[in-house]
Amino acid sequence: MCSRFSLTSPPDAVRQMFACGGEDVFPPRYNIAPTDPTLIVRSGHDHNRELALVRWGLIPSWVKDPREFSLLLNARSETAAEKPSFRAALRHRRCLVPTDGYYEWTGRPGKKQPHLIRMSAGGVFALAGLWEHWLGADGSEIETMAILTTAGNADVAHIHDRMPLILSPLDFDRWLDCRSGSAEHIIDLLAAPRPGQLVTIAVSPKLNNTRAEGPDLIEPV
Repeated sequence: MCSRFSLTSPPDAVRQMFACGGEDVFPPRYNIAPTDPTLIVRSGHDHNRELALVRWGLIPSWVKDPREFSLLLNARSETAAEKPSFRAALRHRRCLVPTDGYYEWTGRPGKKQPHLIRMSAGGVFALAGLWEHWLGADGSEIETMAILTTAGNADVAHIHDRMPLILSPLDFDRWLDCRSGSAEHIIDLLAAPRPGQLVTIAVSPKLNNTRAEGPDLIEPV
């Protein structure tokens, strides 16, 4: 499961990492929580990469009233191709979710200890995501996303048995190319990265508050 992440890198670093343009304004965020707006990278109408700002918590296009639907934060990569909520997006609307770290918790309720999990080399990396476009009967529109998860590898298994699916830059083009309308050519990407690439850091319990924000949240404890 992935229920919180960060994106604090400068916009120029994000654009350079993903070789795309689009959304210009996105301030540093140390505590991106469900229903928050966040950046994704997707293939645009011209099949070039673009940055877009969407809401975290996927709403399938067939939902009649989002107010009566539980938002989908994560999609299990092992079953996404079979689930009505995700199978169309897996074929037609794959995206990348830029981040420089995500969070998991250990401990009992009331004493939860947050851990920052990031690449050992630091910097921006990509989580595999799915996005959807919901259109209401009154003409209202919402674009949303969910993060794919997989079994936790040896880097994170001591904290949680699941982790977000992390994609290598070498696989960005293949992941974003939805022109075939099939997911067959990306099935091999639905697996945890090899161990040794991630580090875990116990950070401030202030992060337990979804409204908390700022660089002090990632100070090691």
